[in-house]
Amino acid sequence: MDDKGLDKVIVDSPGRINIIGEHTDYNLGYVLPTAIDKRIRFTLERNNTDTQCEIRSKGYEKALVVDLKHIAPSNTQWENYILGVLYEIYKRSKELKGFQCTIESDLPVGAGVSSSAALECGLAFGLNELFDLGLTKHEIVVLSRDAEHNYLGTKCGIMDQFASVMSKKDHVILLDCKSMEYSYIPFSIAPYKLVLLNSNISHSLASSEYNTRRKECEEGVAILLKKYPYVASLSDASLEMIKASKTDMNPKVLDRCTYVVQENNRVLDAVEALNKGDLKTLGTLMYQTHEGLRTLYQVSCRELDFLVDFSKNRVEVLGARLMGGGFGGCTINLVHEDAADSFIQSVSEAYEKEFNIKLTSFEGHPSAGTTLL
Repeated sequence: MDDKGLDKVIVDSPGRINIIGEHTDYNLGYVLPTAIDKRIRFTLERNNTDTQCEIRSKGYEKALVVDLKHIAPSNTQWENYILGVLYEIYKRSKELKGFQCTIESDLPVGAGVSSSAALECGLAFGLNELFDLGLTKHEIVVLSRDAEHNYLGTKCGIMDQFASVMSKKDHVILLDCKSMEYSYIPFSIAPYKLVLLNSNISHSLASSEYNTRRKECEEGVAILLKKYPYVASLSDASLEMIKASKTDMNPKVLDRCTYVVQENNRVLDAVEALNKGDLKTLGTLMYQTHEGLRTLYQVSCRELDFLVDFSKNRVEVLGARLMGGGFGGCTINLVHEDAADSFIQSVSEAYEKEFNIKLTSFEGHPSAGTTLL
């Protein structure tokens, strides 16, 4: 072993859920995420070379072999999450040397629980420990986000990476994505629990439409800026400003901007409801978010709408909405613990009858962020 760092590390990096605040992070607004107790485990060891790296993922036969001096994007998508992180770290620190890594995961891919951020942050966190690179948690968050921008082309916000690294057990994070100020909010929802219903649908629209929504929001900001010079993002805008500028916006841009400003307000209302123990209001806000995502932001799909509409007829469910980028993945549901199993059975049967697709489900327990074992 060198004077700095370790010979071997094992790191657990979690996925995340978001209670409310969808598509607000890249608009520099508020979000309310937390890590969950499903994670990716990394076992990392030095291999005593300067630049040769070998990464194996259980379930994939072929290893990813990388020379740190010649990092380039791959045609295999999951490899780009790894390559992007290595590129961003190597840019910042030549202390990074050759290593081997084994990855295993119990995170459902494509479910909207951000397995991608867990992959990015877990690798960055582990390499930081293995080679004592001196990166702060905040730097790990930012470089992981940058990796996704530069190697995947997805212009995501900071929420997923922030939640994966910074979360605290039994709390959610109120994060201001503009200032990066954050606070931990105790998450006490007994006798209710969070149930995630995975539609097992992943529509190919998701990544292209994600960037389209971002452009539409930027177009709205450019229009608002003409009247309100201090509006640098939609987090600076109010509903009154948007109404005053509606004749200058095309209907789509107007809808996108309206949704984002409403959602920003809902996050703060949700924190107030949580602090008061007012779970009924929290559930109502979740339903409002889904309606906004369905009609104004237009990132839902038939399968997700079916799951949310089904929950509205059940007294044991206080709220539900799609979670993540949209066009598939999970709904997040606030369900009474005594009736959770019967609710899951009923909705699973109805969903399979409607779409001939099997639903899968899991619970979301607010958990600690990326951890060195």
